[in-house]
Amino acid sequence: MTSSQFVFKFVLICILFIITVQALPKLEFTNLVCKTLDKEFCDFEYCYLKSVNRSYKYMSLKVKLFKIPITSVKMRYTLMKKENGYKPFLYNITLDGCKFQKSRKHPVTKFIYSLFEEYTNMNHTCPYNHDLLVEKLDINHVTKKFLMLPFPVGEYALYTTWFAYDIPRADVNVYLKIAD
Repeated sequence: MTSSQFVFKFVLICILFIITVQALPKLEFTNLVCKTLDKEFCDFEYCYLKSVNRSYKYMSLKVKLFKIPITSVKMRYTLMKKENGYKPFLYNITLDGCKFQKSRKHPVTKFIYSLFEEYTNMNHTCPYNHDLLVEKLDINHVTKKFLMLPFPVGEYALYTTWFAYDIPRADVNVYLKIAD
């Protein structure tokens, strides 16, 4: 290969890369809503989105647990899409959180968990004998993982309900927007 052929191929690859990166949709957090359903069991110390600048936004939340250790955890999550209000889009799944942490075999839950696994202290099996955190979950991290899937442009929400001992204890709803 001559040097001019090499330069041509290199420039072509760079142009294709730039076109591909510019064509990727943009993902952004639009809201975060945390609601305690049993104030004697737990409460949110904080739950917020923070925009540091135009390109860096993160979410953080901390749940204070009052009755520890917790040996039975379930979660229900539903992916919603906004179309005249939020309507179920793909998934409505309830699963045992303690069993999931042992095996991590449920593929959809494994993917959703991978979005925040590096930013939480919930990354171990039961029992939970400490407050629960998701700290500075960066939208850029979520974007890298989330946009590998072919989601249409639009507004989405991930509604989650957290159960301990089969009693609903808290709701955490994350709202996202995928734009061109």
